Formats: sequence, C-alpha cells, structure tokens
Amino acid sequence: MAAPTLQTVPHLTTALTGPLLTLESHLLERQSAIEAWLRRQWLATPAPIYASVDLRNAGFKLAPVDTNLFPAGFNNLNPAFLPLCVQAMQAAIERLCPTASRVLIVPESHTRNTYYLESLATLAGIVAQAGYEVRIGSLIEDLEGPRRIELPSGREVVLEPLERHGARVGVAGFDPCMVLLNNDLAGGRPAILEDIEQPVAPPLHLGWADRSKFRHFEHYHRVAEEFAALIDIDPWLIEPLYRNCGEIDFLRREGEACLERNVARLLEAIRAKYDEHGIDREPFVVIKADAGTYGMAVMVARSPEEVRGLSRRQRTRMATTKGGRAVRRVLLQEGVYTFETWEDGSSVAEPVVYMIDHYVVGGFYRVHTGRGPTENLNAPGMHFQPLAFTGSCNTPDARSDPDAGPNRFYAYGVVARLALVAAAREMREAAP
Repeated sequence: MAAPTLQTVPHLTTALTGPLLTLESHLLERQSAIEAWLRRQWLATPAPIYASVDLRNAGFKLAPVDTNLFPAGFNNLNPAFLPLCVQAMQAAIERLCPTASRVLIVPESHTRNTYYLESLATLAGIVAQAGYEVRIGSLIEDLEGPRRIELPSGREVVLEPLERHGARVGVAGFDPCMVLLNNDLAGGRPAILEDIEQPVAPPLHLGWADRSKFRHFEHYHRVAEEFAALIDIDPWLIEPLYRNCGEIDFLRREGEACLERNVARLLEAIRAKYDEHGIDREPFVVIKADAGTYGMAVMVARSPEEVRGLSRRQRTRMATTKGGRAVRRVLLQEGVYTFETWEDGSSVAEPVVYMIDHYVVGGFYRVHTGRGPTENLNAPGMHFQPLAFTGSCNTPDARSDPDAGPNRFYAYGVVARLALVAAAREMREAAP
C-alpha cells in the first residue's frame, strides 16, 4: 500500500495571529511531555473505537465544540491517508476483539442520504482492508432481504436485515465476532442489540438515547485543566466555557427564564476572559440540544434579550432534533469564532479531525459560503474540503515556524485528542 503523499497546505487566515502562535509554540516545546501524558491517558481509559471532533480556531483560542462518537463523513477524508485509517482500524479491532475475523457494521437507517451511504461504503472498505470480512446489518424495519444501493462514486453498499439468534446478532449466513455501531441511536437503543454476547463498539450507552453533551464537556473541562497545568497555559485557550439549565420546553415556553439567566451569566464570564486576554470582540453564546447531531436545534445569542420571547419559528426550530426527538435540555456553550477561510477568503471554514482508536487519521474543513464566523456551519449549504495534512497530525517540526502546516495540524491533533480523552472517561463513567 502506497505511503501518504504530501499535499499543499491551504493558507489559513489565522497565520499572523499572535496568541495562537504562542499556544502552538507551547505544544511544540512540550511535545515529548504531551505525547507521554496522552499515552498514560490511553492506558487508564482506552479510547472509543472512533470519533470526530469539530474544532473552532479563533486565532486567540483553539477549542473543540462537538465530539461525535458515531462519525459519518469518512468519504470526505483525504484518500492519501487511507493507510493510516486501515492501520488504526487494525489496532482498534485487535484491542477490542483479538480473535475477530468478521465484523458487522450497523448503520443509520436513512437510505436516501447518499452522502451518508458514501461514508458507509468508505468505512466498510477501511474495515475490509484492515483484514476483516465485513457485512452491513440494517435496522430498517421493512427490510426483508439484501438491498443493493449503487452510489454516485460507482461503489455500492449492500444492506441486509439484522437478525438475532439467542445472544448473538448477524445477517443471513454471517455470524460476526463484533459489531461496529455507526448509528448514533438518537431514536433509542434497539432491543435487538441489547445484552448480546458480541462486543459492540462504540457501546450502546454512548448513543444519544443516553449521552449528554453537558456531561462530555464536564469531562473535557477536567481534561483541559490537567493538560493546561502540564504545558503552563490558561485552560480557556483550549476550552469553551459552558453552562446548562433544567428542563425546557420551547413550544410551551417553559424554562425560558432559566435560559435567559444562564445566557447572561455565560456572556459575563466570556467577557471577563476577553478582558483578561485583551480581546476586542463581541462575546456570543451557542445554544444547542444536549443530545443529538446533524446541526439541528442550534441557535446563537449575543444578549439575554435574544432568548426572551423567541418567535414561534425559532421555538419550533429548537423544539426537536434528529428523528423528531423532543429537546428537553440544552447546552449553553461559549461561541468560538472561526477565522479560517477557504479559497478566496469568502467561505468560512472549520476543521473536523477524525480519529480511529487514539490515532489521528485525517480530517476535513467544513466550509459554508453563506455563514459567518460566529455561525453554526453544520447546516444545509455546507461542503467539505479534505484537510491536506503535511505528513501527519502527529509529526510536527519543532525547527520550523509554529504556523507551518505540520505544526498547525499538530495543534489540531492535540486538541482533538484531548476531546477523545474526555470521551474515553465519559465512556468509562457511563459503563453499566
């Protein structure tokens, strides 16, 4: 298999921003200590089998804003780094199930989403190239036999009805050694996967039926504090401030006072940090459903008044997330600007870093021509540009400018792995 080829690193508009260069310099100077610390974390809390982390690069800080434990988008990764994905998948499966030879992927059920199906085909290809026989077992209720779907790329996926026999699941004529779950379980935990004897990765309790973004960022807060002490920085430089409040019902206008109060407190805390670090920007807060993905149920507030008396349209948009699931709790998160752009500078971009096991294997820019530096980019109209990692996120060059390609992407890889440490602790804490 050919080694990854070097590619041109796109210009980043944060290239001349001083404070982030200071953060990157800290990371480069302490690389050995950082990697040793991370190795200790993986020994204490092994990483989930895979994850993707959305980062926001404001120039003055670099922070994760979402950690997805059932990532799609594998088709958006730079093909040059497929060997890294394959090697990392081999290591991950060997750790979880040393005797495995057959892997069953259980995907999402939306078969009309060709972007997702392209990702699924890529994921199945990674597992197959890692040396495993792989089939796809679908949770679609009316699926009576194999369904072959041809994709725009020329590839195909074959969905087969998921079957259960005693304490094992599989598809017709295929008894897998383990289940690779690529369904975020926003609609609930499927009974067919409960209490089976095969290992399921990620485990069911990490799906959105059980998981909380607020709990994840509580873990991340502790990770950021530990890491910041290691390299002697303010943890705020790598962490978004956050708050939550109690039960909320947007349609019935219940919990609005709590929301307004916490927006005010969070804006005050952000403003204090801006003053401390000499940042002349307007603080903002991102309000998002405490469980769920796909960029649904997300809004931005720059003042408490903006969440007082929301319009019916705003309340309807915030009331449900994927699959029509009602939003009952929200995470209030410090809005982190993104000053990265793509091509001519007119398209706002944010990096998304992908990991398999504890290895950084690639990523892409989420790009949106119709959104600004304070807005959610995970929205209709976005597109993706593969990150052109210069070598790898794990191979910085301490002799070069901290803003050089490998160094900036090393910074991305470090912060993404901090979010992965938080997810590993979250997984351990939530384990039955």
